[in-house]
Amino acid sequence: MGGRHAPHRDAYDLILTSIDEGAYRPGSRLVESELAERFGVSRTPIREALQRLETQGLLTRDGRSLIVASLDHNQMAQLYTVRTELECLAARLAAQHAAAEEINVLRDMVQSDREILDDPQALARANRRFHKQIHLASHNLYLVQQLDLVHRSMALMATTSLAAEGRGEMALDEHDAIVEAIANRDGDAATAALRHHLSTAFEVRLKAQSLAID
Repeated sequence: MGGRHAPHRDAYDLILTSIDEGAYRPGSRLVESELAERFGVSRTPIREALQRLETQGLLTRDGRSLIVASLDHNQMAQLYTVRTELECLAARLAAQHAAAEEINVLRDMVQSDREILDDPQALARANRRFHKQIHLASHNLYLVQQLDLVHRSMALMATTSLAAEGRGEMALDEHDAIVEAIANRDGDAATAALRHHLSTAFEVRLKAQSLAID
């Protein structure tokens, strides 16, 4: 941690992780002094982290306050469109380039994730790790960077689609199909399985959203 700029990066990562894990939800107000106290970081790196998050569209202004941004229906649909195309490309490239060890790790993830089916938040974190592993298995740095940006914006969705009844088990079956297609070096099947997985997740999210509207 010795670098002079480490606290600045840490402040950004700490706030981003808190948003990602739901400690701060869309609409939550972020106060510089409270964040500095919570994370044990001085206010300067917190201020710089907040500015960076605002520039990236993860935070927005409400008068003089900074709040966690939220996605409207159109933004959510646009985000899923981009995410699906990029993730499908990652799955196709993973089918070509993933090492046997990477495929084993993906299989182990699906297996161990079945033990946390009753914990949607833990499952959501595991789901992010699984998708990140596919991104890395594509062996394409630029694609990984673009998907990191997309997944940051996914944090602006108030709840995980995995909280829907029965969705966790279904999602893991879909993960299984993606891994087997990658293991079989079948790019078309990997792409189709990934596309089906995200389409279903989006549908579940839309249904949950419609039920939340009075």
